[in-house]
Amino acid sequence: SPPYEMTGAAIEEDMGELLPSPVVVKAAIIGLGGDDHVLELIEYPVAGTPSGPGSGPDITRPGLTHVGLVCHDIDGTRRELEQRGVAFLTSGIADVADLRTTWFVDPWGTVFILVEKSHDDRPYWHQYAP
Repeated sequence: SPPYEMTGAAIEEDMGELLPSPVVVKAAIIGLGGDDHVLELIEYPVAGTPSGPGSGPDITRPGLTHVGLVCHDIDGTRRELEQRGVAFLTSGIADVADLRTTWFVDPWGTVFILVEKSHDDRPYWHQYAP
């Protein structure tokens, strides 16, 4: 996709617990075929300076910051992971760009985003169609 900027209520709901408000995300998504494999290049222009090492999960630092996992039942997946003791970084599930999302971290500090598509017939990177 061409670079775009996201702001507003949906992105605040998705990432407002991870970034200072107002949340502004600049992104370009490169779809790797007709499936859900993508490479996202993301910038958080108003997030400030990334935290230092050992300060907890930080999705604003340069480099690989999180891994996205597409699931078919985000409510059930989140519930099961919570029952297994997984630490979530957001208190709920957000709706943004025709995707439902929620964020968690593994015991080693790797950040993951669970994503549920609204349109199963479209790849992840082509969910939103204005």
